[in-house]
Amino acid sequence: MHMELRQLRCLVAIVDEGGFTDAALTLGVSQAAVSRTLASLEQTLGVRLLRRTSRSVTPTATGARVVAQARRVLAEAEELLRVTTSGEGALRIGYAWSALGRHTPAFQRQWAAAHPGTELQMVRVNSPTAGLAEGSCDLAVLRRPLEDRRFDSAIVGLERRLCAMAADEPLARRRSVRLADLSGHTLLIDRRTGTTTPELWPPDSRPATEETYDVDDWLTAISTGRRIGMSAEATASQYRRPGVVYRPVRDAEPVAVRLAWWRDDPHPAAQAVIELLTALYRTP
Repeated sequence: MHMELRQLRCLVAIVDEGGFTDAALTLGVSQAAVSRTLASLEQTLGVRLLRRTSRSVTPTATGARVVAQARRVLAEAEELLRVTTSGEGALRIGYAWSALGRHTPAFQRQWAAAHPGTELQMVRVNSPTAGLAEGSCDLAVLRRPLEDRRFDSAIVGLERRLCAMAADEPLARRRSVRLADLSGHTLLIDRRTGTTTPELWPPDSRPATEETYDVDDWLTAISTGRRIGMSAEATASQYRRPGVVYRPVRDAEPVAVRLAWWRDDPHPAAQAVIELLTALYRTP
């Protein structure tokens, strides 16, 4: 089956204008062309779409359903054209655990003010590319380097590493901790999307680790006091949990926050997002 948008436009024009003559004027073609186009559409679908008399043209029962669907298809085609030619529409930004931490509300407000024609959607996808490879987003916020050569990225800011622990953990009484303070604990890590690996510690003082795959499960396990975690400071801003406290790890390197996109098909809004995020991360 091969159907064309011009056939759907022709059908809708006939119904809206009430006949072939006026539809031809609207479409800027001959009446014979309108008749041929409708006939080819009916042949493609294998059904009659319109009842024609000397006085009127009305859709059949099937034709009415096809017209309704044709309107939706044409509207979506118009939106697709608008998005690809103007760069406007919806902009989906994926993230794995944390979006942009304390900068998230400011980013959403400032983007809406500067780009009212482009709706911003923040999408949480727990995958190594935060939904970019899966097609769930147009751009992705990542906190570790991308080894996949299909994608490119730019660093937009840095975040401190924080240790998450139960509020009654003895280390919680300190204002900050060191990596060595954590080596005797069991550390929860997410190898797919997380920024924490045993390699942050010297080989002879690495903590025991257990894997987790979701930030809510991570927080629940930590709140029991049996495990600790380490993450970028955005997690502390995004996920506050009773019974869990965060303390800076003062001798751990900061986490680089990256914006990523498809290398061979960069989104038109990528540069604007990079500039806005970079400015936000530079704000004290």
